[in-house]
Amino acid sequence: MPRILDGAAIAAAIKHDVAADVRTLATKGVRPGLAAVLVGNVAASEIYVRNKVQTCAELGLYSDLITPPDTVTTAELLSLVASLNTRDDIDGILVQLPLPKSIDARAVLDAIDPAKDVDGLHPVNAGRLQSGRPALAPCTPAGVIEILKRCALPIAGQHAVVVGRSDIVGKPAAMLLLNQNATVTICHSKTRDLPSITRQADILVAAIGRPGFVTPEMVKPGATLIDVGINRLTTREEFDRFFLGNEKREAAFAKRGSVIVGDIHPKAFELAGAYTPVPGGVGLLTIAMLMVNTVHAAKMRRGL
Repeated sequence: MPRILDGAAIAAAIKHDVAADVRTLATKGVRPGLAAVLVGNVAASEIYVRNKVQTCAELGLYSDLITPPDTVTTAELLSLVASLNTRDDIDGILVQLPLPKSIDARAVLDAIDPAKDVDGLHPVNAGRLQSGRPALAPCTPAGVIEILKRCALPIAGQHAVVVGRSDIVGKPAAMLLLNQNATVTICHSKTRDLPSITRQADILVAAIGRPGFVTPEMVKPGATLIDVGINRLTTREEFDRFFLGNEKREAAFAKRGSVIVGDIHPKAFELAGAYTPVPGGVGLLTIAMLMVNTVHAAKMRRGL
């Protein structure tokens, strides 16, 4: 039977470690602080940011939720970021994406002080990551590494294949794996004969944003499968493609009118040595790693 890599348990262990770090910093008069900027009223973003703020409270971090209206201009957001850069009580700044189309999102993200860039999206942090220097890494790829390490799954010397090349997941995941001495191949939708490459993977990371994109014939038996995808299925036809005959998912679909599937076809997990489920896998580590980054930023800013 494949080993299921429990994201909830790993996230809980990470949060436990963060809370201990926060208590230690408190003895030095330091309380890590996170500023979350949420523009407008996007329901999914509101839920996600609320969870981040709630986790800060649970672990003892300070948080400041700032909610400009969706009429805010790029210049106003840049001014807000500049003020947060100078606040000593703020160690981490995150600007929740997506921003309204009227906003120059790249300019706003680039304006964040790299030392406070807890989402790890600033070009300075990307460059540090690429060169193997200490950096604030994007939270989801950092969570992938934590899963592998905390589950005692080997990375060094393994052939890791990353399917997806986004700046948020694919590229930084590849760099983090390379920095852990894996041999890394980056693939994408234009890769020629993709299955022949993915079948070589000891560690296969799927982050391409397409439901069930990685099929069983693309997987080497015994491989570790890391599924970063979160795709919502809302039609019966989509559901039947992946979960026909699955009573548990059938009940969820009947109740909610939708279910979640990753970028790896559920049938492919049967070939794995270990895998992250969707839901219940990598996604649960993103907020935990945001807390790690905020505490790390607090330490780095103070030379601790």
